[in-house]
This record gives sequence, C-alpha cells and structure tokens, in this order.
Amino acid sequence: MRRDLSRESAEALAFEALAFLAGDDDRIGRFLAEAGLAAEELRERAGDIDFLRAVLEFLLTDDRQVSEFCAEAGIEPKVLHLAAHKLGG
Repeated sequence: MRRDLSRESAEALAFEALAFLAGDDDRIGRFLAEAGLAAEELRERAGDIDFLRAVLEFLLTDDRQVSEFCAEAGIEPKVLHLAAHKLGG
C-alpha cells in the first residue's frame, strides 16, 4: 500500500472521484440523495474536507463503482481506502 500518499494527493483523488460521480446521472443522484445535498451545493462544498471524505466513503460503499473508478483512474482500490483515511475517515 502506498503509505506515502499526501493529504494533497488524497484531496486530488477525491476531486477526481467527484468528477467520476458527476459523470453519471444515477451515481451523482444517489450521492446527492445520501448526502442530503442539492446539485447547486456541489461547488460550494467541493473544497470542504468533510465533503471530500464523504465522496470517497460513498464511492467505497459499492464494489462495482470502486472497480470502475479505479480502472479509470489507474489506481488500486486500497489507494481509495488510504485516501479516505488521510482525509480523516
């Protein structure tokens, strides 16, 4: 496992995960519903560490999403876990 993942790298991965979710109406709809957010709130919350951690934690709840995102991002799933941990999860 890449234990050298910096907080900045974890944040960047969370932004990438948010873009992945936003790229599919069903995925982003489920995330927004679970988070209790309106679509308009995404931009204002995007810089918040708690929000970014929530993005990663949501992604980690579905093995298929994890596989799809990791394939797209070129990372191993354990990197997602490490990033969530770096952000306080």
